[in-house]
Amino acid sequence: MTELRQRVAHEPVAPPEDKVMCVQIKCFHEIITIGYNVYHSYDLPWFRTLSWYFLLCVNYFFYGETVTDYFFTLVQREEPLRILSKYHRFISFTLYLIGFCMFVLSLVKKHYRLQFYMFGWTHVTLLIVVTQSHLVIHNLFEGMIWFIVPISCVICNDIMAYMFGFFFGRTPLIKLSPKKTWEGFIGGFFATVVFGLLLSYVMSGYRCFVCPVEYNNDTNSFTVDCEPSDLFRLQEYNIPGVIQSVIGWKTVRMYPFQIHSIALSTFASLIGPFGGFFASGFKRAFKIKDFANTIPGHGGIMDRFDCQYLMATFVNVYIASFIRGPNPSKLIQQFLTLRPDQQLHIFNTLRSHLIDKGMLTSTTEDE
Repeated sequence: MTELRQRVAHEPVAPPEDKVMCVQIKCFHEIITIGYNVYHSYDLPWFRTLSWYFLLCVNYFFYGETVTDYFFTLVQREEPLRILSKYHRFISFTLYLIGFCMFVLSLVKKHYRLQFYMFGWTHVTLLIVVTQSHLVIHNLFEGMIWFIVPISCVICNDIMAYMFGFFFGRTPLIKLSPKKTWEGFIGGFFATVVFGLLLSYVMSGYRCFVCPVEYNNDTNSFTVDCEPSDLFRLQEYNIPGVIQSVIGWKTVRMYPFQIHSIALSTFASLIGPFGGFFASGFKRAFKIKDFANTIPGHGGIMDRFDCQYLMATFVNVYIASFIRGPNPSKLIQQFLTLRPDQQLHIFNTLRSHLIDKGMLTSTTEDE
């Protein structure tokens, strides 16, 4: 089993952005289409064209930032990419300004209010869909486990809340979703926490799930091979005395990530459903049943991802706040792009610091 885990981790993997991009484009299309169908009779000029143009601009900005951040070595090796990376934000801003000017030129006197309304509609859609899709990609690059566990917890909570509500539901939870009950809400929470602990235990043992996606210069491919951090190594924990008397165990061996999975599953159960309530309110406001009919019997893609985007944002904030630390490889990559005199200055400063800390000794030659 160990050999299989290591072999899978060494195999090249396909970058995950393309799948996220497809979902993002479809969700954007579904929301924009709702706005277009509501106001198409007013014949607003350039509305759809500008909406898709702004989607292109925002994606260019976010994807460029991601590539530069995670694949700095690859970018610096290729001259065209290095130029695009250096002026990336200026190019992105210029592209947005072109769209902004196009919108101003498209204004028609009798439709001013509607046109500005739809301009805001497009930008709010970009904020909800594109920005959070960008965060999903960042989560994926931290390791597949940060994507699979949260998304699975949301799915589990949806299923278990329905099951508990179906068999035990008596008390309505919220008017926006009359079929939701407190019994289903609470039962789904406990079931999701248990599910998150079990799934985390299984996935934490595989490098292909816990290692971040990195670009291998030797093979020109993306790989997920690393030495797992302490977060994904079994450790022994003491069980509180109250619980010891019940189960008879004094200690338990588990992965530290399982403790974090409790926070993820708790959010998926208690806060995640509000993404669905928000979507329900949105659909009621426009008197539609589903965002689209992409999936027969289940509505559109956005109907399936209404809670997932909110979950992805939480995971990204959680990683940045409690998990991620300084990345030595990124610091080294940036160090190598500096001028020789700047590199020498940093070297001498670091060397002096390590000598003061007692980690290096100063030789007579150095003095």
